[in-house]
Amino acid sequence: MTKKDIHVVPHGDGWATRKEGAQRVGHTANTQQQAYQQARQQAKREGVEVVIHRPDGTIRNSNSFGNDPSPPKDKKH
Repeated sequence: MTKKDIHVVPHGDGWATRKEGAQRVGHTANTQQQAYQQARQQAKREGVEVVIHRPDGTIRNSNSFGNDPSPPKDKKH
């Protein structure tokens, strides 16, 4: 099974969650924080990563909720 990360992306006047490789968005929200909370819940269930984008579409940050066999040595937080 291929890992399908969840992306928090700009969508119209708000934000949305989109699974990697999907054509359509999963959930929509008014704020990035609301979309992130939805993506976080889903990522915990599925053991995948949440990738947060900026309004211009570039990647801002990512958080892993899976079982990473080789976690990074540097700590973000």
